[in-house]
Amino acid sequence: MPRIETPLGPWEAAPLDAVAALFQKLAAPWWVSGGYAIELAVGRSFREHADVDINVLRRDQTAVRALLADWDVHAADPPGQLRPWPVGEPLPAHVHDIWVREHPGGPWRFQLMLDEADGDEWVYRRDARIRRPLASVGIPTQGFLRLTPEIQLLFKARATRPKDELDFEQVLPHLTREQAAWLREALATEHGRHPWQERLGT
Repeated sequence: MPRIETPLGPWEAAPLDAVAALFQKLAAPWWVSGGYAIELAVGRSFREHADVDINVLRRDQTAVRALLADWDVHAADPPGQLRPWPVGEPLPAHVHDIWVREHPGGPWRFQLMLDEADGDEWVYRRDARIRRPLASVGIPTQGFLRLTPEIQLLFKARATRPKDELDFEQVLPHLTREQAAWLREALATEHGRHPWQERLGT
């Protein structure tokens, strides 16, 4: 992976299979997300990835932090700034973005995102009206679960960057009618109108 300099320190993303192997030890749901989730849905590599993203449920954060007890873990609190996340500390409800590296001063290796849940339902953290069964959030791939492309695209839709537009373009032909319909409805719920809706069909 290329080394990328950022205001919050350099990124040198760990290999996806190494991160997946680490999270196989977690006795709670987790999903490979971000650009890799889209690429796995497409079935081939079509762009470089600056990081590795893993989604977990907020209610499992204690188990996640225990899994990473030997890592240097920081929470984006407030957004745009990082602070250490000690083992055993519950994160406040507004924090959902976590950066992880082997040791202080080293490059960041992967990123965690905290998702919300209500019983056996996954809840979209930006709009709680958007929900679906937890069992439908992940798709088995290479021995782990990847976030479904329609959910990942919903996260990417708020303020699209060139890589988000590329991800949408590449994965669009691979969406089932059901996935496209779900995303179209979710976009309408959150945004009212969105440029992707027409391309998702009717």
